Amino acid sequence: METSSEAPEPQSLRAPALDRVDAHIVQLLSADGRMTNAELAGHLGVAASTAHARLRALVDRGVITGFHASVDERMLGAGLQAVIGVTLRPSGRRESIVEFADRVRVLPQVIQVFFLGGDDDFLLHIAVADSSEMREFVLEHLSAQASVASTRTSIVFDYHRNSVAASFR
Repeated sequence: METSSEAPEPQSLRAPALDRVDAHIVQLLSADGRMTNAELAGHLGVAASTAHARLRALVDRGVITGFHASVDERMLGAGLQAVIGVTLRPSGRRESIVEFADRVRVLPQVIQVFFLGGDDDFLLHIAVADSSEMREFVLEHLSAQASVASTRTSIVFDYHRNSVAASFR
């Protein structure tokens, strides 16, 4: 067996080419991720084995990255949502970016983490029970971190969630 010391080739930033059937699969599953293989095949007008093979290929190619449940945070007692812009300190940025992202993405209050170019380094979409918990989250998990220079919190009144996007990693 031959091994290579070369680094793996980075993923292309170009969108993979999808034919009509693949695009239809993505559209159908974006609307209903719980659709059975038989239902998928019926919508596509193909055999169940064909639908399964096409879906598996989309997953293997990284076009479909997972299947997720959309949760109403209010039903879990976290009815107050906010988007928090976070700016990191300039010193040791590369390490602090990775450490910050790893630290916040596992917090139960965090719904989404966005790594950005622009004024803010990150946007965090969070859900908490009330303003006291919001304050505690910002103070304990953000302002207390040495790498965080500033935060800016905006309360979310309402939002519409489109299909789930892939991780930025």
